[in-house]
Amino acid sequence: MAQVMSNTALIQTNLANESADYVAKRDTLRLAEIELMRQRERVADLRRRLPKGTIVQDYVFEEGPAALDGGDSPIGSVRLSELLTGPNRSLVIYHFMYGKKQTKPCPMCTLIIDGWNGVAHHLAQNVDVAIVAAADPPALRAHARSRGWDRLRLLSCGGNTFKYDLRSEDREGNQDSTVSVFTRDSDGTLRHFYTAHPSMADDIRERGLDLLCPVYNVLDLTPQGRGDWYADLGYGTRVQAARR
Repeated sequence: MAQVMSNTALIQTNLANESADYVAKRDTLRLAEIELMRQRERVADLRRRLPKGTIVQDYVFEEGPAALDGGDSPIGSVRLSELLTGPNRSLVIYHFMYGKKQTKPCPMCTLIIDGWNGVAHHLAQNVDVAIVAAADPPALRAHARSRGWDRLRLLSCGGNTFKYDLRSEDREGNQDSTVSVFTRDSDGTLRHFYTAHPSMADDIRERGLDLLCPVYNVLDLTPQGRGDWYADLGYGTRVQAARR
């Protein structure tokens, strides 16, 4: 790790002529950022201290070939237990809103999964990761192919109750985004450890998964903030057209 520069004044830049008002308010913000960091660590510690979760069934998913560019067959079966590749590893699953009542891929889920694909080789050093959708394997793989998701396991659960059991699907087939974590005891028992949804309370409907996506956190660094921005599956094409 690089040596941290000593800065007893705890100022953030060497820029000249920053006003005393700016410096004072920036330092107030620094103290708030420290408390936010410490609160995040307290929350993570509370999460790690959760008691053993309930035992879950060994769900069976459908999965196509590892390579996206070689076609979509054969389609095979893989169990939840087989997604855990070693002892003392957790399995993190992102529930993708695609399939059944969600006839088009969710742009916000796509945004998150884009980021996960980029860091999948880092995550693989410590945890196992998979993307699960109710869409059938060819549809899921076609969208993954269009996004370049070549580092993630892509699983279809349209034929089991996995998403319903974890509340990322209702009885009518409406989909929600969700993240779930599973563990395996030394005797092979599969357990649910943690699940989170975008909705956290009646007045918090969309912020529960923000930490899974760096985009929101980068936008929050700016004076404009995130506003009411939402991801889109096609704005890249529009931006390129506008530049021409």
